[in-house]
Amino acid sequence: MVQVTGCGVQGAGCGVQGAKKCKILINDFKNNFTLQLVSCIVLQHMNSYRDLEIYKLAFELAVRVHRASLKLPKFELFEQGSQIRRSSKSVKDQIAEGFGRRRYKAEYIKFLIYSHSSCDECLSQLEMLNVLYPEMTEFFTLTEEYAILGRKINSYIDYVDNNWRT
Repeated sequence: MVQVTGCGVQGAGCGVQGAKKCKILINDFKNNFTLQLVSCIVLQHMNSYRDLEIYKLAFELAVRVHRASLKLPKFELFEQGSQIRRSSKSVKDQIAEGFGRRRYKAEYIKFLIYSHSSCDECLSQLEMLNVLYPEMTEFFTLTEEYAILGRKINSYIDYVDNNWRT
């Protein structure tokens, strides 16, 4: 076990802005490193959902998905394009709505799970677009980034579940 200050380790971060003293388990399977967040201590108070790294990332990705989807062929703008725009925006919206209910741990976790589900839906839509339009390389990049966001949301759900006081 290695103790790392902050959660800036890509793919293992808890998504909490201001997190310190994060313990990350590092496995070395023949130089294929895997990272797993073990615990995290938050030293900074969160005043808004805008302080959450997962919200900031979800917002940025939703903007990028929106712009990329408008480059789809005209007949896809109201089918696949509309669906991916809605699911990508839902990720950030569920984080924001859940934060408003953070006083109630179970409610907060419920909305974070909804956010994670919307992230999975967005990944599914991106995978379809990658097959249908392989020439649109921005969807491949977004797929990788949504996979990272999903891991961060999941780590944050674990953090709230284990550390949140109602």
